[in-house]
Amino acid sequence: MSDHRDAVRSNAKYLRNVRPIDPEEICDYIEGSPHPAVVRQHLREMAVDLGLLERDDGTFVPVSDEPVSPRHGPVRQLPTTYERRLDDLLADRYGVNWHEDATGDLLRSTVRRFKSHYLEGRPVEYDDDVAAGYAIYHLPGYYAAVQYTLDDLAERGLLDRSMRVLDIGAGVGGPALGLCEYLPDDSLLEYHAVEPSAAADILEELLDETGQNVHSTIHRTTAEAFDPAAVTDDNSDGFDPTAPDDGFDLILACNVLSEVDDPTAVLRSALELLAPDGTALAMAPADKNTSVGLRAVERDLEDERLWEPDELGLADSDDADGRHRRVTVYGPTVRLWSGKRPTDRGWSFDVRPDLEVPRFQRKLDAATPEGDDEHAPGEFVNVDVQFSYSQLRLDGQRRFDVALETSDWATMAEMERHVTNRIDIVAAKLSRSLSESDDDYSGRSGRSNPLFKISDGSEAIDHYAVLTNETELNRPLLEADYGDLCSFEQILALWNDDEGAYNLVVDENTIVDQLG
Repeated sequence: MSDHRDAVRSNAKYLRNVRPIDPEEICDYIEGSPHPAVVRQHLREMAVDLGLLERDDGTFVPVSDEPVSPRHGPVRQLPTTYERRLDDLLADRYGVNWHEDATGDLLRSTVRRFKSHYLEGRPVEYDDDVAAGYAIYHLPGYYAAVQYTLDDLAERGLLDRSMRVLDIGAGVGGPALGLCEYLPDDSLLEYHAVEPSAAADILEELLDETGQNVHSTIHRTTAEAFDPAAVTDDNSDGFDPTAPDDGFDLILACNVLSEVDDPTAVLRSALELLAPDGTALAMAPADKNTSVGLRAVERDLEDERLWEPDELGLADSDDADGRHRRVTVYGPTVRLWSGKRPTDRGWSFDVRPDLEVPRFQRKLDAATPEGDDEHAPGEFVNVDVQFSYSQLRLDGQRRFDVALETSDWATMAEMERHVTNRIDIVAAKLSRSLSESDDDYSGRSGRSNPLFKISDGSEAIDHYAVLTNETELNRPLLEADYGDLCSFEQILALWNDDEGAYNLVVDENTIVDQLG
C-alpha cells in the first residue's frame, strides 16, 4: 500500500503541470495496477500537499495561485443545505416533531438555561441537548459573523485558495461553515477542528455538506490538551505546524476564549502553530465582558516574540526591527503611533444586518405552548449578527500600516491638553452609530446625534465622535464601515464629565476623509 501511495505521488507530481490527473490513467503506470478508486483515495489524501483540486469529472488539477477575492456584501441567510441537515439531525435525534411536546419543551428549557448561565458568567456544560440547543440558537449568527472578518483579510490579498486551517473550540461549526461558504468553489481547504464536547457530533454531520475539496478532521480533545503532532500522518509531505517555517494559514478561536481558564495561554499556544504569513482570528460575542476580555488577550500577546532569532536561523541584528515573529495586531483595532498602545477598556464590536430567520428557529419558537408565561414571541429566534474580533499576525503586517507625526496630527494620548480646541486627528471607526440603540458601550440613552466610538491606538480613555451637523464634507464618517480609517480636520475636542470620556464634535467646520 505504501508503494502504491509513493507511486501515485510521483506520477501526480509529474502530471500536475502537464494535464488533468486521471486516476484511471495513473493506475496503469503503477506496478500491480491498483483499482482507480484506490488511486483516487490516495490523491484525495495528498490533495493539500500537492495543491490539487478534485473536479466533478473525477480528475485532479492544480489549485490557482490567485488569492481569494473579498465578497463585500451582506450575508443574507444560513444556506438551506445546512438548514435542512440540522433539521434532519434534530429529527433523527428527537423525532420528526422535535420542536413540539416534551422534546420541544426540553430544547426550549435548554436554550433558556445556557443563556442564563452565560449572562451570569457561569460555565456551560455541552451535553447532547445543550449542543443541539446551541446549534439552533447560535449557529446562523456565527456562520455570518466570520465571513465579515474574512473580508478584512481578502481585501488585502491575505487569503489563499489553498489553506490549512486550525479551529480551536470549533463548537457546532458556525465559523467553519462560514469559512467554507466564503471560499470560492475552486479552493482547497484542509480543516482541523479541536472540539471535545458533544458539539463535535453536530459539527461532523454539518461538515458532510461541504464540498469535496474540503478535507476535514475533528480532534476530540480540549484546546489545552491538543497535540499538534496529530495533524501529520503518512500522507503529509512534511507539514509540521510546530516548525518555525511551517504552520497553519488560518487559526480560528471563535467564541471559545471566554470559556477556558487561561485564554491568553490558549491563544499563545495557537499562535505558535501559525504560519509565518498566516492570521489568527479570535472572535467573541459583543457583550461587554467577553468583548473586553478578548481585547485584553490581544493586548497581553501584542509584541510578544514567539521564536528566538537563533531558532529562525537569524542573527540578533536581523531581528532588530522587532518584526520577526512578534505578535502584531492586524485589525480591526489600530496602532497609529509608534511605541504607543491603547489602555482604555477596549469595548468594541461590529454589527451587521440581521439574517433571515431559519426554519428550525421559527419552528421551535412557534411551538411554544400558549400557557408558557415565560415566553415572548421571538424568544428562540436569534438572527442578530453582532461580534467582537481580533486578527493577529507574526509578519508585522497591519491592515493600516500608518505612522503618524505630532507635527501633523493630535494624539488621543494627549487629548486632555486639546479640550475646547479644534484639532486634526486620524482614527479608526470602531462602532455603528450608538445613538440608534440604548444598548451601547457607555449606557447613554435619549440621543439624536449620531455617535461613534473611534480610536487611534494611543488612548487610555474612550473617545467618541459626535456628528452634530451633517455636511457633504463630513458625511464620510457615516459612510465608513467598522474598522475603516478616517482623518478628521477641525474636530472640536470636549470632555464629557458625566460619561468620563472625550466627545469629539464633528460639525459644519469639520472635514472627514476615509483613508486606505
